[in-house]
Amino acid sequence: AATLGSGHKRLLLSLFTSSFLSAAPAQAQIIHAGQACVVKEDNISERVYTIREGDTLVLQCLVTGHPRPQVRWTKTAGSASDKFQETSVLNETLRIEKIQRLQGGRYYCKAENGVGVPAIKSIRVDVQYLDEPVLTIHQTISDVRGSFYQEKTVFLRCTVNSNPPARFIWKRGAETLSHSQDNGVDIYEPLYTQGETKVLKLKNLRPQDYASYTCQVSVRNVCSIPDKSITFQLTNTTAPPALKLSVNETLVVNPGDNITMQCSLTGGDPQPEVVWSHSPGPMPPNSLVQGGNLTIWRIRVEDSGYYNCTAINNVGNPAKKTVNLLVRSMKNATFQITPDVIKESETIQLGQDLKLSCHVDAVPQEKVVYSWYKNGKPARFSDRLLITRNDPELPPVTCSLEIIDLRFSDYGTYLCVATFQGAPIPDLSVEVNISSETVPPTVSIPKGQSTITVREGSRAELQCEVRGKPKPPIIWSRVDKETPMPSGTMTMETYDGKLRLESVSREMSGTYKCQTARYNGFNIRPREALVQLNVQFSPVVEPAFQDVRQGMGRSVTLRCTMLKGSPMKVATSVWRFNGTLLAQPLAEQQDYSELKVDSVSRETSGSYECSISNDVGVSTCLFQVSAKAYSPEFYYDTPNPTLSQKQSKNYSYVLQWTQKEPDAVDPILKYRLEVRQLAQRNTIQTFIPVQKMEKGLLLEHILPNLKVPQSYEVRLTPITSFGAGDMAARIIRYME
Repeated sequence: AATLGSGHKRLLLSLFTSSFLSAAPAQAQIIHAGQACVVKEDNISERVYTIREGDTLVLQCLVTGHPRPQVRWTKTAGSASDKFQETSVLNETLRIEKIQRLQGGRYYCKAENGVGVPAIKSIRVDVQYLDEPVLTIHQTISDVRGSFYQEKTVFLRCTVNSNPPARFIWKRGAETLSHSQDNGVDIYEPLYTQGETKVLKLKNLRPQDYASYTCQVSVRNVCSIPDKSITFQLTNTTAPPALKLSVNETLVVNPGDNITMQCSLTGGDPQPEVVWSHSPGPMPPNSLVQGGNLTIWRIRVEDSGYYNCTAINNVGNPAKKTVNLLVRSMKNATFQITPDVIKESETIQLGQDLKLSCHVDAVPQEKVVYSWYKNGKPARFSDRLLITRNDPELPPVTCSLEIIDLRFSDYGTYLCVATFQGAPIPDLSVEVNISSETVPPTVSIPKGQSTITVREGSRAELQCEVRGKPKPPIIWSRVDKETPMPSGTMTMETYDGKLRLESVSREMSGTYKCQTARYNGFNIRPREALVQLNVQFSPVVEPAFQDVRQGMGRSVTLRCTMLKGSPMKVATSVWRFNGTLLAQPLAEQQDYSELKVDSVSRETSGSYECSISNDVGVSTCLFQVSAKAYSPEFYYDTPNPTLSQKQSKNYSYVLQWTQKEPDAVDPILKYRLEVRQLAQRNTIQTFIPVQKMEKGLLLEHILPNLKVPQSYEVRLTPITSFGAGDMAARIIRYME
């Protein structure tokens, strides 16, 4: 026994057990603590937890095992139509506030402690809900054979989303209708509706059938979900919506115009609701909807698109009218010079054919008018000078000027002008000079520029020299990776042949290709060249931190390894001990640095830091070296750990633990035990001698004279010849 403090209380020290508990596999059990409607055993292997949508789901995974298992919650989707999804919660309690229907499904609790097979338990969460029902009306009129009158049939279709499947009740006024109640009523479920729809069919409509109809849906008050209903007044004027537009289905306007599109109702009872929408994207900010009128002020090119006017009154199908709104625009005027295709020429030669092409991106494209000028005067067309529109070899609505049998007199400056006739859109023009100096392009990389090496975060410039007349744009792309350029697109266009990259990253390393564009130049096979970009970056090392334990007097080798870096070579390595520089010669190895501590002692224990440089940057490995013992691991699965002493209103607790990796350091001599009642400051300290220590040996100590029903914090620290090791703490709670 040991004396504890001035209170002269005694703690009885039990003998250590001789049994071994090298490990105990994880066990798991799921319990619920949230707002469940019911938890039932659906079958032998599955438990079902029913909860109302919007309530709070709380599931707890109770685990046993030694060492203490780690708990991970995962989920599979609730239905086959949903993609598999997984959410991970590393906690014994899974809590979902305001649960939604898509969060229903099977939840798995996985308990794992590295011993044996992980324990996996599951429970299916069934989320119950009942949406507002939707009632639609459809009417058919058919001729009756042999008669001169028509038969009118009405279908009232009631649809609802619910879980569990809803029960439908149809009422005419206050009267509940049943299937085949009379010859004029039929109630049925359409095919392929999975119990979500019921149809009330009124055959050969009679005067008494013009009445108020109610569809009532119920999930039989499961989870206290109330019934819901919807009512429709059927009259002899009930009709689906009809619309007409004040503008054509295709409307072409000029930028800056103010336009109003009117969508008028021409039918429908009850009064339909009219809604405007835009695709793609939302309605423009400079628009206003008032009833069936849509007004757009100072219209912009980006306001183009399809505008849909829809009228709905739940009778028949919605009425829909669509306007394709086109805002006139012209941009990107380009030209092409195509040498004689038949002779497969790539240069301009007298006596061969030559084609000049002109194109603009316009809306509407087909309304563009092209005009050609030579040396400032309108081009005179002849049997040698032909105009072609919609050349099949070129983009749509491209205008070409073809010169047959090129002569010296054909040299000159040609101007192509694109116009929207009668519209206030500025003309676009592009100029092409044809002479003996007009030659196809060549591409080369300046000397010393084929490989560019820069540091991460800096600026890089890749250069491609283009010669020729005219000089076409240069298109840059990546060769070795299917990744976009820094701009986000797969290609980048430059007019001076230079690709400028700001704040480069290591992912930008690789081979880049520059090639001539086929526009604003010769329409021939592109010329291309390659540039290699090397981005240097600081080394990435491991371990970032390592806790190294070793017995007193033993040696230990520390290694800091370079995993990644550019250049991938250790230039210098510097070791420090507790901030003091150590003399360490550079080893021959190229990707790591080592330091050997010959003898671990109190003097050599501490923080070792290795800084590795590759001449670009420095990264550090940190090692904490000591002979400290690892912490004990409490055993939580002790059967009946609480021993009550009813007469004295005290209780005892059987504290059990194993020692983590006892052979890693010097033998453990004793344990320091600290016991403190929660909400109090005083701590009772004692020491527990160790008679035998092996890995997996279950150690035991009885804590007596604990007050009912108080809880206590227990701290346990192993002691070796080096000193105190790592402490472990847990809370002891009184249980009947």
